[in-house]
Amino acid sequence: MSLLEGPALVLGAGAGALAGYVTGASGRPVALLVSALGPGAVGVLDDLTGATGIKGLRGHLGALRSGRVTTGAVKIIGLAACGLIAADSVRDRTVSGPRRAADALLGGAVIAGSANLVNLLDLRPGRALKAVVLASAVLGARANRSLPAAVAGGTALGLLPDDLAGRTMLGDGGANPAGALVGTALVAQTGRRGRVATLAVLVAATLASEKVSFTRVIADTPILREIDAWGRE
Repeated sequence: MSLLEGPALVLGAGAGALAGYVTGASGRPVALLVSALGPGAVGVLDDLTGATGIKGLRGHLGALRSGRVTTGAVKIIGLAACGLIAADSVRDRTVSGPRRAADALLGGAVIAGSANLVNLLDLRPGRALKAVVLASAVLGARANRSLPAAVAGGTALGLLPDDLAGRTMLGDGGANPAGALVGTALVAQTGRRGRVATLAVLVAATLASEKVSFTRVIADTPILREIDAWGRE
């Protein structure tokens, strides 16, 4: 199974950001490039050289505390840094000083958390991409000409057939930027309260993933099971 789907998603997102810049669409194309290229790069690094014996946020942070730097830890740091840059790029330009820093930290955490959540969903063909398409559709409906949502949803939709057929897969190099793009769209469209609420959900889901199998939850929930199975060969 090919892992080229991840780089293809990053290229598609880059093309979308460039098109948005040329046409003057709102949405901060620079933020999209950062959200796609950075998470894509650290994701590919983890795909190619990651240690298979260390799993999850707890595992990588535990290794870091013991003095061992894993590619997963590098990915966590990279996602956080890219999230901060992207969040600051879509900030309210009237805000400065400590409030600007606080908004960047909050938005960056949402973007990094979104990247991680989509990666956690990438366990079955089409599952992560369906989540990205659905989230992008909701965000796009809330904001006219939302470039971040359009880029995230459009690239995911284009890659979905091959992913469902099992010919390609996102891997970390695709799931991380896909989630980061959704997170960027969300940060661009919500205020502080919305971001706090979203971050709370993301943290809860991440912590739950250490104890609960998302695949089992989906299998035990009829509507989620039907959506998950749709289109899969």
